[in-house]
Amino acid sequence: MGFSKTCLIVDDFASTRRVVKIALENKGYEVLEATQGKEALQILQQKNISIVLTDLNMPEMDGIDLVRAIRALERYQNLPVILISTEARSARKQEAFQAGATSFLAKPFTMEQLCGVIEKAAL
Repeated sequence: MGFSKTCLIVDDFASTRRVVKIALENKGYEVLEATQGKEALQILQQKNISIVLTDLNMPEMDGIDLVRAIRALERYQNLPVILISTEARSARKQEAFQAGATSFLAKPFTMEQLCGVIEKAAL
């Protein structure tokens, strides 16, 4: 096939990035990591990203602000962006979807839930 899909994981916790990375690599994704939003935006400008998984709560720029920033980039207006958060409160979830998030995954999650959300979003 030769076509590799690239996923960008944005999370300030290394442990979360590691778990997500393993799941994605098993699905055949090339995985890039960023610890916060500004770094993520730099990577998005430099690389061709197929899907983004971002934490909601991060220093400087939270996940919702990052989604807005991604949607402001013309080439990424339809990029699947999955927001991961311990805050499954409907208000934050609503805000995430209004900002342009593709899906919302509540922490803690199982590998099956993670893979299911990724497969659905990547269609």
